[in-house]
Amino acid sequence: MDKPKVVLGVSGGIAAYKACELLRRLTESGHDVRVVPTASALNFVGAATWSALSGHPVSTEVWSDVHEVPHVRIGQHADLVVVAPATADMLAKAAHGLADDLLTNTLLTARCPVVFAPAMHTEMWEHPATQENVATLRRRGAVVIEPAVGRLTGADTGKGRLPDPDQIFELCRRVLARGGAARPDLAGRHVVVSAGGTREPLDPVRYLGNRSSGKQGYALARTAAARGARVTLIEANTGLPDPAGVDVVHVGTAVQLREAVLKAAADADAVVMAAAVADFRPAAYAAGKIKKKDGQEPAPVALVRNPDILAEISAERARPDQVVVGFAAETDDVLANGREKLRRKGCDLLVVNEVGERKTFGAEENEAVVLAADGAETPVPYGPKETLADTVWDLVAPRLAAPADGDSDKTG
Repeated sequence: MDKPKVVLGVSGGIAAYKACELLRRLTESGHDVRVVPTASALNFVGAATWSALSGHPVSTEVWSDVHEVPHVRIGQHADLVVVAPATADMLAKAAHGLADDLLTNTLLTARCPVVFAPAMHTEMWEHPATQENVATLRRRGAVVIEPAVGRLTGADTGKGRLPDPDQIFELCRRVLARGGAARPDLAGRHVVVSAGGTREPLDPVRYLGNRSSGKQGYALARTAAARGARVTLIEANTGLPDPAGVDVVHVGTAVQLREAVLKAAADADAVVMAAAVADFRPAAYAAGKIKKKDGQEPAPVALVRNPDILAEISAERARPDQVVVGFAAETDDVLANGREKLRRKGCDLLVVNEVGERKTFGAEENEAVVLAADGAETPVPYGPKETLADTVWDLVAPRLAAPADGDSDKTG
């Protein structure tokens, strides 16, 4: 079978050297990769390096090999175009349809999915012009992933760092696995996903918690990003690395999770509550470590209810057409309890699965039944958590109302 054809565009930023690792991952996994750098990119990594690693000649000009019409053919024949790093200048050119070199011409002729992995200083990323350009590209169906937070050039630190090449590769793999639709079905959407398990402190060293690893929530975030969404992931105590192209908010307790979810959901098209939120928290917090005393039994721990975040966002939606998805971890009477929870919480979809000490929590696989408010039930057989994540988005996407003019321009 023919290898999937990938165009790796490289624009002129210091992170260009990281694209070498992305190129290696793509070629070693069986993709036929053509590197198309800008002239500025060659100031950071030379043409000889790109040619040697890809096995293809490298040019920045539309005038090279004119008889093959490269400025048209490269984009026409690609299964995926990924630009990493994508500078502010490249995002602006792509958004406005400029075509002054081989890469920008390729972007105009490509009819396959296009992924941009931005990298620039924080001030450049946050500038209104850049945000408008990103919104335009997303509205047209491009996957523009969020930059990472970390060390930039010099002594600067902030949002604008190129995500890890391994994670960009995984996102590209997911985009290709979707079958090559030029416009991803979540393009221009903002989705919020919660993941992990809250911890309710008892004293400075102890807490009430649960076994949730956050892996299902992270799979939901990754697959949504690969399907074109702008993703806000609110994670509680997972210890997992931030997924590429996702805005991550770190919280600890149920109260903190509620605050973060309500804030992020204000302009979200969909909210998926995959986190395991503690139902109760200690009524009192001990400022010092609770000591055991000889001959005395420990004092009972009084508990109070935590806020019911899923019921709250279902009842008081930030917008009438917002889609809300909940998760129900059950140990017995799984479907009966799930149906009752769906009715009680008022969400649109509820993912119900059986959990236990050796089931689901921490595993790479999952199985579940997705219950819908209209009575439909979608079983998801045992398999990778990404499969369940894609099933959830398959059910969410058709429930999303058509965006009004300008709605999909929101970027944060």
